[in-house]
Amino acid sequence: MEGATESDGGLTHLDRDGSARMGDVSAKPQTRRRAVAEALVRMSPQTAQIVLAGDAPKGDVIGTARLAGIQAAKRTDELIPLAHSLPLSHVDVRIEIDGEDGIARIEADAITVASTGVEMEAMMACSLAALTLYDMVKGLQRGVSIERVQLLEK
Repeated sequence: MEGATESDGGLTHLDRDGSARMGDVSAKPQTRRRAVAEALVRMSPQTAQIVLAGDAPKGDVIGTARLAGIQAAKRTDELIPLAHSLPLSHVDVRIEIDGEDGIARIEADAITVASTGVEMEAMMACSLAALTLYDMVKGLQRGVSIERVQLLEK
């Protein structure tokens, strides 16, 4: 049984019985799509300085978190039940650490040529990069927090 379509203004992820379903994007043109997301990780300035110096006991915090974010973007469809599988053309994860304020700013950029957007891939990249950063520093400090995962641009 078919559900609503985006063009008729209906809910695209529900069928007529109200059950969740993947939206049908087959009628949409394939175009270049880009999304940028951000996450913030708050830690003490002392922990941030250790990360910046590359002296964390678990190794390269920034490099590991970047790779985890890229991997997460590529596997978004495995983790979000109604997400489409997308051929990603590009994923970049940038991490800036403010050693004075103890803030890690993670920004992810995802690009594809497809019939649907890459917002979830960009936000997934930020989320897992933030979780990985947390995991890498949790032995140095309790109370590290992940804040404000959000879409910046699409």
